Amino acid sequence: MKITLKDGSVKEFPKGTTIMAMAEAISSRLAKEAVGGEVNGIVVDLKYPVNEDAEVSILKFEDEQGPHVFRHTSSHILAQAVQRLYPGSKLAIGPSIDNGFYYDIDSEHRFTQEDLEKIEKEMEKIVQENLEIERFELPRDQAIELMKDKGESYKVELIQDLPEDAVISFYKQGDFVDLCAGPHLPSTKLVKAIKLLSVAGAYWRGDEKNKMLQRIYGTSFPKQKMLEEYLHRLEEAKKRDHRKIGKELDLFSIQDEGPGFPFFHPKGMMIRNILEDFWRKAHVKRGYTEIKTPIILNEQLWHTSGHWDHYKDNMYFTKIDEGDYAVKPMNCPGSMLVYRRKMHSYRDLPIRMAELGLVHRHELSGALHGLMRVRCFTQDDAHIFMLPNQIKDEIKGVIDFVDYVYSIFGFKYHIELSTRPEKSMGTDEEWNLAIGALKDALQEKNLPYKLNEGDGAFYGPKIDFHLEDCIGRTWQCGTIQLDFQMPQRFDLSYIGSDGEKHQPVMIHRVIFGSIERFIGILVEHFAGKFPTWLAPVQVKLLPIADKYKPYAEKLMAEIADADIRVELDDRNEKIGYKIREAQMEKVPYMVIIGEKEMETGMVSVRSRDRGELGAQNLKSFMETVLEEVKNKSL
Repeated sequence: MKITLKDGSVKEFPKGTTIMAMAEAISSRLAKEAVGGEVNGIVVDLKYPVNEDAEVSILKFEDEQGPHVFRHTSSHILAQAVQRLYPGSKLAIGPSIDNGFYYDIDSEHRFTQEDLEKIEKEMEKIVQENLEIERFELPRDQAIELMKDKGESYKVELIQDLPEDAVISFYKQGDFVDLCAGPHLPSTKLVKAIKLLSVAGAYWRGDEKNKMLQRIYGTSFPKQKMLEEYLHRLEEAKKRDHRKIGKELDLFSIQDEGPGFPFFHPKGMMIRNILEDFWRKAHVKRGYTEIKTPIILNEQLWHTSGHWDHYKDNMYFTKIDEGDYAVKPMNCPGSMLVYRRKMHSYRDLPIRMAELGLVHRHELSGALHGLMRVRCFTQDDAHIFMLPNQIKDEIKGVIDFVDYVYSIFGFKYHIELSTRPEKSMGTDEEWNLAIGALKDALQEKNLPYKLNEGDGAFYGPKIDFHLEDCIGRTWQCGTIQLDFQMPQRFDLSYIGSDGEKHQPVMIHRVIFGSIERFIGILVEHFAGKFPTWLAPVQVKLLPIADKYKPYAEKLMAEIADADIRVELDDRNEKIGYKIREAQMEKVPYMVIIGEKEMETGMVSVRSRDRGELGAQNLKSFMETVLEEVKNKSL
């Protein structure tokens, strides 16, 4: 049989050759590093035999699917260790997740942090035992009997939900057997570095009516050094937690009276207003006009837009004058109504409408997380109405705009293209045309992208931009969605060069995504040390004693007149204390004022990031600050 490898080369192997045997034939190093295989796009075990011509990739840990195979096995090692140490514990589900794995367990024992250390040691023993991992299959009725014999009621329930004629797969390592579709590593010995991280509660099948189980989270790597690097990043992430820094810097809060509804404090509003001002100026330069649409609109509008069928469970509703209304979860229907208010000519297009629109979405309380997951947020939306022959240029223009904005903040990013989901509107022809246009624009910009089949919006395919912050985490922010559906549903039109009515095509796009979330990301990216142009306070004046306060107030007025955000710390405290406080507040510049400064008319400047800068002329110091602001220096 002919096997086409990832690099495009074709090799011949006898029928029934396993993925591991192929890896060994290619190179001993590849065989040593292999964790699984991919056959015609399906991830499989290394022991999987290939029986016909196929496209095959040998997966290593660093490949996209590699960690999932590796950590799926790690979750089984965790489950085996728990059942050895706490007999009678019942197993629910134990998948791999981004950066780790977990297992949901029903146990009489309440797991503590000390227990996690004990379980970890047992897992290490299982790794040392080098247990072979074997797959076997059973008919549905035999599978149910096997799990009943082992007292695994949750597994029985999972099997009973499968079709009558389903063949059920299991994985065995030593005396431990688990219901699982796989794939897995060939042996436990490959899991070299393990760390259990935390324990939390989780309802069986995510339903609060079901029993609360204990979920043990962990992570694993093929090398101890990789684990140590990951744990260091976790510690760094804890230090950068936007909820912690937001409280310390007094930027925002979430109050008990409004769970999921953030309150912005004066300094947080300063950052927000700077971002919005930057956003507005950048949009004016690129030919956008700004609109504002209502937060509450009648129910019928959401039937027309399609949100009722696809999104109503995430919406809030109210009654006005006996009529049914909804609080908007998205801004696009409002933009449709603004476009539809008058007739447009083909000469008017493209029309680019931008809106900083407040939206509300019902999120489960357990999913709420600071500014990252909230119930109300402001999307920096824009809707572009265009002619069919303008699609590619408009998409490329948005890509360039997104790149410009992210580069200002020092973000790298990668791109994903998502295609038609199972629940969607429109014809195959329309979807193929839209997907093709997005692909063409990316290819013309020479931008690599990952394809996400079936992950588009219900009305159109999309390009998503995933930011990478300074400690390597990724955040999905910007998106470009191409839409043929809503212009149809709202009966939008323009008069073409032929004098006839035609339907425009539409782009939905955001760059920040949610301003609240973007601020949260910035807080963590900069660890609260905002660049000068974005800092809520740019300069802090620190008089050494009360007698220098009048001079400090005079300097403060001059600095404020230059449009520099300045504060005066006139408390009766020692200067060392004031400097430490300003440093804790992460103010970019501190100006110390004493006898010498009063006599010379100079200012003694201390930088948050560079330490003592010495005596400077006030005018030249202000010019330095203003230059940083103008250039948006990082």
